[in-house]
Amino acid sequence: MRATVTEGPHAREMLKTLRAVKDGDFSKRIPLGESGIESDIALALNAAFMTGGVVLRVRKGARVEKPIHLAHVFSGDAPAAMFPRTLVFVEPGAQVTLIETFDGPAGLDYQVNTALELSIGDGAQVERIKIGREGAAALHISTVTATIGAQAHYGDFAFTTGSAVTRNQLFLHCAGEGSKVRIAGANLIKDRQHVDTTLVVDHAAQGCESREVFKSVLDGESRGVFQGKIVVRPEAQKTDGRMMTQALLLSDNAEADNKPELEIFADDVQCGHGATAGRLDDNLLFYLMARGIPAKEAEALLIQAFVGEAVDGIAHAGLREVLMGRVEAWLKARG
Repeated sequence: MRATVTEGPHAREMLKTLRAVKDGDFSKRIPLGESGIESDIALALNAAFMTGGVVLRVRKGARVEKPIHLAHVFSGDAPAAMFPRTLVFVEPGAQVTLIETFDGPAGLDYQVNTALELSIGDGAQVERIKIGREGAAALHISTVTATIGAQAHYGDFAFTTGSAVTRNQLFLHCAGEGSKVRIAGANLIKDRQHVDTTLVVDHAAQGCESREVFKSVLDGESRGVFQGKIVVRPEAQKTDGRMMTQALLLSDNAEADNKPELEIFADDVQCGHGATAGRLDDNLLFYLMARGIPAKEAEALLIQAFVGEAVDGIAHAGLREVLMGRVEAWLKARG
């Protein structure tokens, strides 16, 4: 995949940014505050070995009616590594929905190290949906960095069912007053799969709001890890930040490790976090089975409801239906 850029001052600026990324000059990239991302090894590897990608610019006030789909497909027949990078510039007042999908063959060892950088202008609205369906032996590392302007809205949802090991990491910088972010995800994994979600939301302006909701369904000997941090700087008064991660254990051998954090340096804020891990509620199962619903079907209904709480936050109705369909497919394959 290659990035195609038209002529003009904006195109030249994009090319300059791409060259800065390739040369490892992080100072010319999208500003990201004090998130610690500049020392991140995964992003540095992506910058060093970048093999292709996309540059997207949404003009001021534009409304892109249909989602833009970026499909990443590993089609090789031998082990290899991919390092794609996407740069997205959304100008003030613009609206766009992005879909990223990652697919690959089963049984082949390969690696994907992908990076997405977003610059979201004042009053813009951006929603990004990531669907990971990599092959069962794949290693997948994904990094999202975003700077969000004043009164802008950013929503992010990551849905993972594939790969042997997945790490999704997000570093978000609320740079303008009144910005809002909603970050969510759902992981459905089994056997010995491992999914790690690492998140930092940096509130650097006052009156910003953030919501994080993550759901994991773990079967077999799978393991889910969540590390989330909300940072509130001294100047970020009136911040409203809430974080919740929940894991549903379908096996005695599954493991969930949750570590939500708050780092607050302001005194007029509303912030909270929570984490839960446990099995399906026996009382709810009994309630459904007492009404004639078979045990497997009752279990599936409860799992769908559990994941649906995260999926319901997606604005696009069609995407909600697609993702819930994938939940049903995963449950059927589980048997």
